[in-house]
Amino acid sequence: MKISRIALILVLAVAAVSPVLAQNGTMTPYSAYGVGVLRDRATSIQRAMGGVGYAMNSGRQINAMNPASYAAIDTLTFLFDMGIDMTSLWQNEEQNGSRVKDKDFGGGLDYVTMQFPLGKYMGGSVGVVPYSSVGYSFGSEIDNGADSRQGSGSLNELYLGVAGRPFNGFTVGANISYLFGTIINETYASLSSTQSALFQKQMIVRDYRLIFGAQYSFAPVAGDKLTLGLTYSPSKTLLGTGRSVYYNITSSDSEPQFSDEHKLKGNYSLPETWGAGINYQFGRKVMVEFDYTYQPWSKAKYRYAEDAEHLQSYADRSKYALGMQYVPDFRGGYFKRVNYRLGAYWADDYLKLRGNQLREYGITAGFGFPVPEFKTTINLGIEWMHRQAHPNPLVKENYLNITIGVNFNEMWFRQSKIY
Repeated sequence: MKISRIALILVLAVAAVSPVLAQNGTMTPYSAYGVGVLRDRATSIQRAMGGVGYAMNSGRQINAMNPASYAAIDTLTFLFDMGIDMTSLWQNEEQNGSRVKDKDFGGGLDYVTMQFPLGKYMGGSVGVVPYSSVGYSFGSEIDNGADSRQGSGSLNELYLGVAGRPFNGFTVGANISYLFGTIINETYASLSSTQSALFQKQMIVRDYRLIFGAQYSFAPVAGDKLTLGLTYSPSKTLLGTGRSVYYNITSSDSEPQFSDEHKLKGNYSLPETWGAGINYQFGRKVMVEFDYTYQPWSKAKYRYAEDAEHLQSYADRSKYALGMQYVPDFRGGYFKRVNYRLGAYWADDYLKLRGNQLREYGITAGFGFPVPEFKTTINLGIEWMHRQAHPNPLVKENYLNITIGVNFNEMWFRQSKIY
């Protein structure tokens, strides 16, 4: 079977599962603003290590964070990785002098990725990964009544990437993504006079996105490896359609009282994204990586960011992540071959609410359990995260995320011998 036919089959297979991926488990009122909660293309392995990956490369795992890593695959291997996550959320907020608490649960399919060789010095990857997600439901009292707000949806990337190694130790790669999804925000207003209304905003995205990456590896001492990684995604206006619709629910007329449809182009945009990382491997036992992510969201456009109350605006986003992995003995007994992972991260998020910028930080841990007699690995990750605004904390959130990933490693391209 030719490589081109294999790549086509993989693209069609990933496209078939993309509608399932769009059902995310996000559940935070902070996702009501902007494009929702941002995701950073990390797999279950990387999430257990604090979300690092810009300088990570291995022929045994897929790294969609830096497309230059695809060239690390050998000419015989096919990789398939998919992950699901489950989330518990605890919220608390001060209202009218008292502390209001709430909790929720969610989860779903997180990502699907595949990787395959394209020659001796080249590799390719295809997959679906989340870009951002929205999910919330809450209510409040207003003059002469009450309102309730809810939102759902996500933006996802169906990507195809290729990487090559122009000379020993140096690899470059690129992803082109089809960015798609629908985000819906709804506000229901119910007045004491039995009148009620619905105001709905929709963002329907059908666009593309580019990511470029480079990695350079060398051995500072015999047996060790130091890798430097860099990624860049250019800024761009969003393509698609935006809609704002107002319904008078108590009216017998089902037609909207007000409707505004507009192009996203020129009204919404994504900022450029820079990612840099340094990874050091001590033999085959210990790997440590530090990453930095920067996105100048203050330069991005969002049509509803500067509303009448100046409720929301964009701020520059910075994220710092540190992770490590330890394998006692690759050829030892079962528990000596288990991958033990730890990580931590800190991020100043891209949203400002009434002048308060969101912040989040978390610690992570995980295990990679090898399947006996196979190269497949079952990856389990646990993450605790805290999110609140600063200096006024607004809603305080604590998350416990459990991520399960299955990393299939198969020798698909070995030539059969004729005896």
